[in-house]
Amino acid sequence: MKRIIIAISCVIVVIGAICTAIAITNSKKENNYIQEIAKEEVIEENIIDDCTEEYEEMEKEKNMVQANAEEEEKVSPNCSFTKKTYYTKCGHTVSNYLELPKDIVNLTKEQVANKYQDYSIEEFASNKIVLFKQVDDNCGEHYLVKDNEGKVTVYKILEDGSQSLFEETDIYTEYLTDEDKENMKEGISINGKQELNQLIEDFE
Repeated sequence: MKRIIIAISCVIVVIGAICTAIAITNSKKENNYIQEIAKEEVIEENIIDDCTEEYEEMEKEKNMVQANAEEEEKVSPNCSFTKKTYYTKCGHTVSNYLELPKDIVNLTKEQVANKYQDYSIEEFASNKIVLFKQVDDNCGEHYLVKDNEGKVTVYKILEDGSQSLFEETDIYTEYLTDEDKENMKEGISINGKQELNQLIEDFE
């Protein structure tokens, strides 16, 4: 009987030792797995941080280059130069395409703005400048082009709506197209001397 009890006890001890060994092994495996996951997360975070820092540095450099380009952009000698004026009383905008003043060549946008303080800068580039201002007045450049005794004649429209002879050209209406002849009967409304000159050139 004692032998049986001893044998059973030995078996129990062996089984307990085996279970304990298995439990310790599983615990080590679990700890190793957790450590590996933690390492991967740290590596991933470092990669993300490195990428973010690199992207931020690239954006800073890009912004600096752009800012420097804007600051360094200057008026070139072949730059086009336009002054636009909007007249509130008649609602017309008159654009004057002028010869580039020599004293603004090589100036920056800020320097041009300081020189023309009555205007705002609508467009600025090394090859193109457009200045703009608003005036509470009538543009005074309203014209009516019509047939007068067979010739193309220009009348200026005064503020009270009346017409005043401005120019009688040497262009005969008989040589115009049928469409132009028909328009000339009622008169062609023109705003601005440049638009007027262009129309006269088209008729010549």
